[in-house]
Amino acid sequence: MKYDGIVEGKFIRRDNRFIAQVEINGNVEICHVKNTGRCRELLTEGAEVYIEPSTNPERKTKFSLVTVNKKGRLVNMDSQAPNKVVEEAIKEGWLFDNVTYCKREYTYGNSRFDFYIERGEEKAFIEVKGVTLENDNVVSFPDAPSERAVKHLDELYNAVGQGYGAYVIFVVQMSDVDYFVPNKINHKAFADKLKEVRSKGVNVLAYDCNVTRDELVLRDNKVEVRL
Repeated sequence: MKYDGIVEGKFIRRDNRFIAQVEINGNVEICHVKNTGRCRELLTEGAEVYIEPSTNPERKTKFSLVTVNKKGRLVNMDSQAPNKVVEEAIKEGWLFDNVTYCKREYTYGNSRFDFYIERGEEKAFIEVKGVTLENDNVVSFPDAPSERAVKHLDELYNAVGQGYGAYVIFVVQMSDVDYFVPNKINHKAFADKLKEVRSKGVNVLAYDCNVTRDELVLRDNKVEVRL
């Protein structure tokens, strides 16, 4: 996926989950942060950031913060981007073979899954999780406790019991990492649930991305998942 009109800035501070102050060409601009996670290791004072101008003249924030330079590594932190790059990869035909039908935001029973696909005799649901937390080249999820993420895993397991395929895909929003682990320190319940549902038929996958200042592309390169 591509961003338009990207400009470079310097991160000053984050006022709340949605708003940050960024210095651009000597001016302080109020920017929308496209990730409500903590991202404390990314949004540090003076960090080089890349922001996209808004095309909506009525929006209060003129820019959206999408990418951060973390010690020489570009990290995309747009929470909407993982679903977009997964959709692109499905349509390009390499993420899953022979997909004949793909629909986003698919409601099934009391659940809403990121994707529903059909390929051959398989009908499957997919949940996508963006990963921005990295330490010593190891990436993990979540960066804060997420009961919603645990619920998604339970929903995928229930789908397996009803004869569907089920996948959780961790999109690592950076490149060249060693492996992925669930974040037991921040949310042990999620880590335990992920291990449980994988043993019961839910496919757990992770891929990293090529990241530039104005583009994010899912790589055809599985990241090892260690549970």
